[in-house]
Amino acid sequence: MMIVLTRLNGSTFAVNPDLIERVQETPDTSVVLVDGATYIVTESTAEIIDRITDYRARVISRASRIADDEQPTAPRLGVIDGEGTRGSRKGGR
Repeated sequence: MMIVLTRLNGSTFAVNPDLIERVQETPDTSVVLVDGATYIVTESTAEIIDRITDYRARVISRASRIADDEQPTAPRLGVIDGEGTRGSRKGGR
């Protein structure tokens, strides 16, 4: 997943917000990535922060849904050996 930003000429591009080092307005908004690449964009710092916040919320939401989908719907069955260990094979570890 990425966020979409707009260059001054109107073209759009997507950037991974995890690679953004800083955003500054002087007066144009500059987005500086961890590798040193700099992009001048039309969005304000506040707009970019909102997009990053929305991005992170979507990541957490999707991860939560995936985790919920992986939950077993019925109890798991396992073999109990003489020591009461669940899921281990009888006689083996």
